[in-house]
Amino acid sequence: MRHAGRGVRWATLALGYGFLYVPIVCLMVFSFNDSKLMTVWTGFSLRWYVELFQDQTLLAAARLSLVIATLTATAALCIGTWAGYVLARMGRFRGFGLYIGMLGAPLVMPEVVLGISLLLMFVELSKVVGWPDGNGLFTIWVGHVTLCTAYVAVIIQSRVRDLDRSLEEAALDLGATPLRVFFRITLPLIAPALVAAWLLAFTLSLDDVVIASFLSGPGYTTLPLEVFSRVRLGLKPEINALATLFILAVAIVVVALNRLQIRAAQSQ
Repeated sequence: MRHAGRGVRWATLALGYGFLYVPIVCLMVFSFNDSKLMTVWTGFSLRWYVELFQDQTLLAAARLSLVIATLTATAALCIGTWAGYVLARMGRFRGFGLYIGMLGAPLVMPEVVLGISLLLMFVELSKVVGWPDGNGLFTIWVGHVTLCTAYVAVIIQSRVRDLDRSLEEAALDLGATPLRVFFRITLPLIAPALVAAWLLAFTLSLDDVVIASFLSGPGYTTLPLEVFSRVRLGLKPEINALATLFILAVAIVVVALNRLQIRAAQSQ
């Protein structure tokens, strides 16, 4: 019975991981396919990687998405960290309900509504003050920061609540200012949560379609929008090549971060 139960657990685990990762593995394998058909294997080839680096439109969309995702994750981390710290440490204050409601609204609000509202805001700003002069990188960035800040705040709030406050109180008793305690004590203790929040915001921004479709303009097409626009004409295998490069880059970053965390834990 014990061996049978262990076999069922391993089979369930294999099915679960297979459901998640077999499609990704298939995508990576077919990125080396010589056929123009994305699901028919005819032989090994690097032709789609060559064509990928010759497709300037797709590469420009990928570069734009990476730039916006990096800027979004950084800004959302800065704003969301302060917001999450306030939620975890400051207790209830006048206007607390409004504060938490506005901060958490993007979590429950449909992205269509958020995109339309931001678009209307930028249109009115352009009419009143003449800025911004058309949609582009800045408008997409603002929309993504608005969305991602709420997720970052939730992660940071939960981590700060679990901290041992005696460490911060000891630093205050020794004469450190609250701001110095935050930067010298609190931030190092929540560093893993900061990394996780940054990666989540980066992924959300890189993957967004709805908000970007409302706030993008001529010459500022993100990678998801470019891919979705090509679906109507039929996807080419070079999309598999681009996805493979992204998967490998993400895997390298995740492995490197895990090794750094393991070394930091062992050094303590």
